[in-house]
Amino acid sequence: MADEGVAIDLSYRPAGSFVRAKDLGFAAERRAEIDAYFEAMKRDKPAVWNGRVLLLHRQVVEQGALRGQYLETEYASFAAWRDWGRPAAGVRDCFSAAALLSGDGAFLLTVMGPHTFNAEKIYFSCGTPDPNDIVADKVDLDLSVRRELKEETGLDITEFDAEAGWDMVVDGPLIALIKVLRSTEKAIDLREPGQLKFTANLLVTSPRDRLSGHVRSRRLLPKA
Repeated sequence: MADEGVAIDLSYRPAGSFVRAKDLGFAAERRAEIDAYFEAMKRDKPAVWNGRVLLLHRQVVEQGALRGQYLETEYASFAAWRDWGRPAAGVRDCFSAAALLSGDGAFLLTVMGPHTFNAEKIYFSCGTPDPNDIVADKVDLDLSVRRELKEETGLDITEFDAEAGWDMVVDGPLIALIKVLRSTEKAIDLREPGQLKFTANLLVTSPRDRLSGHVRSRRLLPKA
């Protein structure tokens, strides 16, 4: 039987907050530092805004499934925690990413635009979940990855064949849940005008205009 990837069951704790989470203390103890840091960030990157994001504060992997619970915080505290080396705070940045794989085995990677905080860094289309991803009492990472792919590339996830489950990569307090999307097009064709929007028009069609381009990367793992 083929490996169907990790299943996920992730809920949201409405009463929780980054400041009040048990054993956290990070945001409250360093409030003045965080506020000063974010003000400096805004001077350098005026497009940055202090929205709300979701961080995982409880998780377990059992019987092939990741189960956990998110809480909510403001972006300023999240950004400071991330950029100060993610000190112990009882939370993890658990996010979804779209790994778009061409028919000839190349992944599409996005390059963040110079006006973004992560300028010139290269990623799969991804983003930390936010309250828009909450459906009832669940955090819907399928919804999150669909939104991020659309915002960053103009592509709709329904144009591709999505593999079952998720590939989970854990790096300390980071948990990347990767959804592999398969295209029948060759990588070179995906970059041609009119083909799946992988063109210079990306800067025009991307609603947030966050990207400076895209690159191709060969698959590092053997095909199944």
